[in-house]
Amino acid sequence: MITASLLIVAAYLLGSVSSAIIVCRLMGLPDPRTQGSNNPGATNVLRIGGKKAAAITLVGDSLKGLIPMMVGHLLGAGPAVLAGIGLAAFIGHLYPVFFGFRGGKGVATALGVQIGLFWPIGLSVAAIWLFVAKVLKISSLSALISMALAPVIVWIFWPDNVLIGMQLIITGLLFWRHRSNIRNLITGTEDRITR
Repeated sequence: MITASLLIVAAYLLGSVSSAIIVCRLMGLPDPRTQGSNNPGATNVLRIGGKKAAAITLVGDSLKGLIPMMVGHLLGAGPAVLAGIGLAAFIGHLYPVFFGFRGGKGVATALGVQIGLFWPIGLSVAAIWLFVAKVLKISSLSALISMALAPVIVWIFWPDNVLIGMQLIITGLLFWRHRSNIRNLITGTEDRITR
């Protein structure tokens, strides 16, 4: 129980490390919370800093979900503890204690959690994201569609109710964080992928 609690707390703290803000500071770029969409995530970093900064941010945000899940597996954590770790890392990204609880929208960190849980789950979600992005060229829509399908993908590869529940919560929170994007999609004003 103590080990499980420590893993969950550590996952939240790692999730709270904002890759976007750190990358922008190190590369002399504006704070992503004050530019573009004001979101500290890879897509906004792409807008304000280009592909290199965005790629580093994407990897960093993904690792925040991947590393805690891998540690959980190495320590023999069961589905309930893995679900707690995954949720903690994801919520840490959304509401980071180190950055005034102003975090990103969670797509890359959620993907890291999914890859860490069971790599076919993560690769399936990533493939859907890439396909939708290639066809429709709208990052937020790609995220929403891939994460909407993620609970089904978890059910296919690892049909455990606790893990499916974890993914349903992640998907729900991700949709909530994308509510402004959803409004823009409805009105046809959402930004497209241009780089």
